[in-house]
Amino acid sequence: MAGIEFEIMEHIGKISEGKSGWKKELNLVSWNGNDPKFDIRDWSPDYTKMGKGLTLSAEDLKSLKNVLNEMDI
Repeated sequence: MAGIEFEIMEHIGKISEGKSGWKKELNLVSWNGNDPKFDIRDWSPDYTKMGKGLTLSAEDLKSLKNVLNEMDI
């Protein structure tokens, strides 16, 4: 993505992996030098390309965790 700087501060976990090697992951990412946030998105095997994703604050992630824990799956 042109003009966007990022640094993966912590690899938290792989959610899934496609046949092409791209991985959907939960990571802690700093975007454009800002404070890191939790991020769910697809990454190329060498982490130079990314898909669209979702960025969450710690409070958002806690709320999501509670919602998921309440699901009956």
